[in-house]
Amino acid sequence: MTSVGDAAPDPASYPVTGLAEEVELVEDRYGVPHLYARNEDDLFLAQGFNAARERLFQIDLWRRRGLGRLAEVLGPDHVEQDRATRLFLYRGDMDAEWARYSDDARHIATRFTQGINAYLDWLDEHPERMPEEFGILGYRPARWDPADVVRIRSHGLTRNLESEVERSRVVCAAGVEADLVRQGLQPEHRTVVPDGFDPCALPDDVLEVFDLATQDVEFRDGSVRRVVRDATTEGSNNWVVSGERTATGRPVLANDPHRAYSTPSLRYIAHLSAPGLDVIGAGEPALPGISIGHNGTVAFGLTIFPVDQEDLYVYELDPADATRYRYGSVWESMTLLRETVRVRGEADREVELAFTRHGPVIRVDRDRHLAYAVRTAWLQPGMSPYFGSIAYMRARNFTEFTRAMRDWGAPTENQVYADVDGNIGWVPGGLAPRRVGYDGLLPVPDDGRYEWDGFHSGDDLPRLLNPDEGFIATANQFNLPAEHQNLGLGYEWTNPFRHQRIVEVLSRQHRHTVEDSQLLQNDQLSLPARRIQALLSGVDSGEADLRRALRLLRDWDAVLGADSAAAALFEVWRSRHLGPGFARAAVPKAARHIESVDDLVMLTELENPGRWLPDAAARDRLLLETLRAAYAEVRELLGRSESTWRWGRLHHSYFAHPASDAFTEAQRARFDVGPLPRGGSPATVNQSSYRVEDFRQTNGPSFRMVLDVGDWDRSVAVNTPGQSGDPSDPHYRDLAERWRKGTFFPLAYSRAAVEALAERRIRLVPA
Repeated sequence: MTSVGDAAPDPASYPVTGLAEEVELVEDRYGVPHLYARNEDDLFLAQGFNAARERLFQIDLWRRRGLGRLAEVLGPDHVEQDRATRLFLYRGDMDAEWARYSDDARHIATRFTQGINAYLDWLDEHPERMPEEFGILGYRPARWDPADVVRIRSHGLTRNLESEVERSRVVCAAGVEADLVRQGLQPEHRTVVPDGFDPCALPDDVLEVFDLATQDVEFRDGSVRRVVRDATTEGSNNWVVSGERTATGRPVLANDPHRAYSTPSLRYIAHLSAPGLDVIGAGEPALPGISIGHNGTVAFGLTIFPVDQEDLYVYELDPADATRYRYGSVWESMTLLRETVRVRGEADREVELAFTRHGPVIRVDRDRHLAYAVRTAWLQPGMSPYFGSIAYMRARNFTEFTRAMRDWGAPTENQVYADVDGNIGWVPGGLAPRRVGYDGLLPVPDDGRYEWDGFHSGDDLPRLLNPDEGFIATANQFNLPAEHQNLGLGYEWTNPFRHQRIVEVLSRQHRHTVEDSQLLQNDQLSLPARRIQALLSGVDSGEADLRRALRLLRDWDAVLGADSAAAALFEVWRSRHLGPGFARAAVPKAARHIESVDDLVMLTELENPGRWLPDAAARDRLLLETLRAAYAEVRELLGRSESTWRWGRLHHSYFAHPASDAFTEAQRARFDVGPLPRGGSPATVNQSSYRVEDFRQTNGPSFRMVLDVGDWDRSVAVNTPGQSGDPSDPHYRDLAERWRKGTFFPLAYSRAAVEALAERRIRLVPA
């Protein structure tokens, strides 16, 4: 098969099956496609066609993984992942499913998938244009059905099943109080072990099937490699500033969602224009519409709103029949489905899927006669991740926007809002269970005592319009108003450091600009570092190395820049020495079960010892002992001279292709991007979560956007490493350096601005 790199340039015109009229595609110099259609039917078909043209391998893998159809092209090692994923497909009423999004949701998905299939038709006539990955791995992309867009649930961000299991491990070792070192609860809350649940009985592999169902595909010698989830959570920042606090009198809206890094980027920036709809921004390439951006009247940007949508249920099994479980006073039979998994190079396999009244069974413990099943909101109608944006992207005012968000399902989101009339707002959304008699923080026996009494209406959630402060910011922090804290929406929120820093900066700016938001998105000041610096002012040591370490940290500006020596010392200390040392001192019996401590809990205790540490003297010993070890380790890692230390020499970003492990070294050099030196930490606005073992960044902002609401052509954005999914295309990696340096490109919206940046024109014509 001829590779893309050897093929002729892309044509200037494509015949497209299903188009009624011609669609013009103008690609600007940053790789952003601007699609101009004469009707919405053709617009969504053209969006699907272009998504396949640019990101075909990515969206085909998305579909195969989500539907449980990997083994048919990648072989027998993928059968178990296929089985696991099929447990979490939506299997309910499709009419109810489509109705939760919009009146024309099915039609939009139909046209979008027709567009993908139209590109596959074109490839049938031009096989030399097939993306390289298919030739390397030896299979072809598949056709789409409209239901594929919504039946797939397992690509969404889930919560809080893993935490229930981690909490159980800690509770078994040292009691419920000890788990607060791992995860503080907000609002303040004390959980109890549900009656009838034994936290010490959980099998070590209880989440193996769930992990397989929700992880990305990992290739190694052609097989799936089991991935251990990183302890850090994915998050985001957004804020909106009223015109009363900006230099122009117009609102400014900023958003930088944080997700796992790969190439191509998780998100794709596009402009969709037809009579009645003119929307620009980012979406996920396998879905129609735009989820982050503006429509010329209303702007919107999202972060995770950490509602607890999952529970692990434990069932007593009939010793005589492991397919029956006790519910109340009777035995109920599991629903058993048998499905065929096609396997490349081998005979088909039949797999069994088991379901209780509450959800898919992920583990059976035959020795204890127990089964474990997942109850999750994302198996309800209307929970296809991000697809609901097709409703709110058309909103023309705050009332319409909140109406569209009323039925938003997943992932749970904080939306910030602005419009050309000067209004700003906050609208959280997400399907939230009403739990009866328990808090959702630990697994529960499924004997009828621990139930959901339906779901909260979207109208039960808070709303905010034009606050007196003149700005709104969210960063996954605990942000429930007092009157909403008794709803039981969840207790596990991201630490407030990013939000606090955003508020600190915005509060002192009364003539905020688009440029100010760009600077704030790149801000790497660490509030935890600043708080620990205050503690270090009261400690000293006669040891030469410790005095050097103390001096380096005391004289530092607390900015975690890639070129900073103090940043390297602080992050090695915080993540690899101080945090683990605090866990061992605070909860020695449970420390081995705590992968990372809650930094807010730790900082609060260091500042006011007495709950976990006996006194200030013990606190100071912990600081010095762990700092001594960190200083010695940084010397080993970066050299004896502090002049050679740089945080970016340790901490780095690497954008790996999903199939990188199946590539040769030469192919990896073409497909992977990086490593790139990186500053920041999980606590900085310019967020950077990383693997503690090698400091490789696992997630952070890839797409960034700052909107000048009303003067839209002054808006800016950046994606990384680029827009294209073709390594032969200049736009595959051309944005990586901009992203690394913290610079942006103009997000052209008006036709005149688009024409000024136009690099390439493509005509999509009816076939």
